Amino acid sequence: MSPRTLLTCVALLLCMTSVMSQTNARIRQLEKQRSELLDNMRKSEQLLAKAGKDISSQLNALSQLEAQITERQNYVNRLNADIRAIDDETRKVEADIAALTVELDKAKDDYARSLRYIRSGRSIQEKLMFIFSASSLQQVYRRLRYLQEYSSFRKAQGQEITRKRAALQAKEREMREVIAEKKKLLAEVEKEKENLAAQQQEQQKMLKQLRGKQSAIRKEVAAQKRESDRLNRQIDRLVEEEIERARREEEKRRAEAEAAKARGGTSSVPEKKMDAYKMNNSDRRLADDFEKNKGILPVPVTGSYLVVNHYGRYNVAGLKGVQLDNKGIDIQATPGAMARAIFRGEVSAVFEYAGLKGVLVRHGNYISVYCNLSSVLVRQGDRLETRQAIGKIYSDPTDGDRTVLHFQLRRETSKLNPEAWIDD
Repeated sequence: MSPRTLLTCVALLLCMTSVMSQTNARIRQLEKQRSELLDNMRKSEQLLAKAGKDISSQLNALSQLEAQITERQNYVNRLNADIRAIDDETRKVEADIAALTVELDKAKDDYARSLRYIRSGRSIQEKLMFIFSASSLQQVYRRLRYLQEYSSFRKAQGQEITRKRAALQAKEREMREVIAEKKKLLAEVEKEKENLAAQQQEQQKMLKQLRGKQSAIRKEVAAQKRESDRLNRQIDRLVEEEIERARREEEKRRAEAEAAKARGGTSSVPEKKMDAYKMNNSDRRLADDFEKNKGILPVPVTGSYLVVNHYGRYNVAGLKGVQLDNKGIDIQATPGAMARAIFRGEVSAVFEYAGLKGVLVRHGNYISVYCNLSSVLVRQGDRLETRQAIGKIYSDPTDGDRTVLHFQLRRETSKLNPEAWIDD
């Protein structure tokens, strides 16, 4: 085996070791992510209280179950994606093992031929001729040293081959562990599919019970819509007031600056409502930072949670003519959970409606809205940090202590889909 071939084998071994290390690290990362998803899913299942007899409680239970079905389907999809990722990693490692095996076989063949050559009588005669054909004593010494070093090199080759064989066997064991991980995931997929089928059967059972109550359902949905419209009108008014307040403050600062520059001169300020903020540099920086965090903002509740109603207008699956229109999202949490700020900002309003409380937090020209609070820990003008507690979410004692935060997100007067901004 030439020194170049030996170096090639060593490089391939190091490459394969690195790939296996990356593979095992990748598997551990996937396991951690799956564990977090599974833990949240298991906890969210505990949120599903027994549905009451009234239509409102039954509709709430249905929305919870639908959200959990979606959550479990996402988990199954994640399991399948992890299986595909492990398959990809396995193919890479198999290719490296195959390449290294070929190189090792070649190295062993070269080493065996070398040993046979050295041990043959012809080899000894040639070595003697090689030594005594030297033209000087100095050259004899150099040739003797060369033969000694060559012998040591061959010995090192044998030791290196032995070490590589042991390393290859270790990597093959690791490969078997990867295959075992895949089998475990396949079993988990089948288990979760069974759980998913059971939930879907429960969903059909609920729908069957509700289909005979269409008139009552329409009345309940209409009542919910009226309540939602009243809340949204109040939020719209508070947002307009905040925009107007911000405009006046900015115009006041600009007028004062112009007056100072003109040494007592005045400037006219238009008195009209606007649908956009007049932001100073600090507001712009805050808004820019908020935008940069789109998709990774924290969920606005503490503890386990489940998004039970999504943003926008949509039909309730399985119930003909039942349509919901949500200006935000509804997040169910555990009793005692707190609402928390999704980003740093300033409390622009604390308000009340239907005996409960709500809070508006301004982030530049963005506003996050937290509703359905039984108590609040902040007041207007307070500056908040990301994840700072805002207030306790109301738990409804008439509906199994159902604890739901209604959350909205706006850019000036435009309503945004919060799920595109938070990391759930």
